[in-house]
Formats: sequence, structure tokens, C-alpha cells
Amino acid sequence: MSGHSKWATIKHKKGAADKARAKLWAKLIRQIEVAARAGGGDIDANPTLRTMVDKAKGASVPNDTIDRAIKRATGELEGVNYESVTYEGYGPDGVAIFVEALTDNRNRTSADVRHLFSKNGGSIAEPGAVAWQFERKGTFAVPRSVAEDDVLLVTADAGAEDLADEGTLWRVTCEPTSFTEVRAALEGASIPYEDADVSWFPKATVSIGDVEVARRILKLVDALDDHDDVQDVHANFDLTEAVLADVSGD
Repeated sequence: MSGHSKWATIKHKKGAADKARAKLWAKLIRQIEVAARAGGGDIDANPTLRTMVDKAKGASVPNDTIDRAIKRATGELEGVNYESVTYEGYGPDGVAIFVEALTDNRNRTSADVRHLFSKNGGSIAEPGAVAWQFERKGTFAVPRSVAEDDVLLVTADAGAEDLADEGTLWRVTCEPTSFTEVRAALEGASIPYEDADVSWFPKATVSIGDVEVARRILKLVDALDDHDDVQDVHANFDLTEAVLADVSGD
């Protein structure tokens, strides 16, 4: 799809290894609680919850931990009420950055995010300043071991919009409203997939060809992503092949 960067693909592959397991689990559990609170604790009746549970299981979160998170959200166990908030800003070279967070203290999180932007060469922006540059899409990563024609045949009728070649995998994208149907089609055809999510993607990307600029951008993105309340960071940059090879070894 337009805007899905090579760096985003590498980030997904590196994520579980680079991020401490406890921190990753905490973010996934928080997402499960919010999804269950919003749409109920029945996975079969709550597609968002199912997606979050699948992500958690993919990261090896224990089933009993997942069950407790759902029970906290539905009131069966005592828990914290998290609020969904977003932040917008600019990074080095004017890169647009869109941050999703879940917090039990909006003032604390807002101050922290503002500080991280400022400390790492970025600046916070007013709501709406960069959000228009992103759109929500469903996405699935399918191994290249599956034939392209097979993936197209199975997903097209279910509502898939695009199939992109990302080297070691096929990237299937769809409208959020078609996410459940595309997932069901892949599962029905026994086609494996990973990195299944409905998320924000840039409508277009800005190519970064300077290694030092790329490192400054990645430093800011990583600092934001490492904050406990931040669930995901989206940016509209892409890296040239030369720069990608250079920073991938950092």
C-alpha cells in the first residue's frame, strides 16, 4: 500500500527482540483491557479484542494473563481505567509523527510526550496538524512461501485492496471494515499470516537519504515508542536502501 515503509517492516520483525518482554507484554495487556472494556469480553463477538488477543499470543503472553486482563476490563477483577489519547508532532527534517497512547493520567502522559519530542529534536503539534496525512488500514504479513496468485485469489473476494511485495513477505492491505473477512479468508484457506492489525499508515512517505538525519528520526521514534503509555508510533518517512542497510546495523 502507499506509505508502508521498509523501515516499518523491519521494525515489526525486530520489535519483540529489541523491546524488553515485560514492557511489550504490558502494552499488549493494556490494549486487551481497552478493547474488552469498549466491546465486551467475548472474543467471538468483539473483533478488536480478538485482534489484540492474537497479537498477545503471538508475543507469547500466557493465556491466564490474557484472561485476567479481560476480566479486569469487564469488572470481574479490580483494575485501572485507561483512556485512549493521540499526539501529533514533527521530527527532524519535518517528518510527520502520529502517536497512540493509553493512559490513566492524561496530564502526565502529555507532559512526557511533549518532553520526548523536545529532547530528541522534534516538536509537538496541534491536534489535526499531521493526522490528515495518515489513514487506517488493515494489514497482514504473509510469507513469500505462499504463491502470490494464491494470496490474491483468497483475499481479493474478501475485500483486500492491495498486495505488495516486501522482499521476504507479501503485505496484504484492506479497509478496516474488511479486516475480519480477510482474516477469515486466510484462515479458511490455511494460509499463515502474522503482524495482523488495523493501524495507521501514512498516505505517502518522505524518502530519507541522509544517514545522520535518519538516526535522529529513529532516535525520536524509539524514545516515544519506549514510553510505557505509548502503544504505537507512526511516521511518514521511508529510508533509501543505502541508509536502511547502514542504520539496520546500529
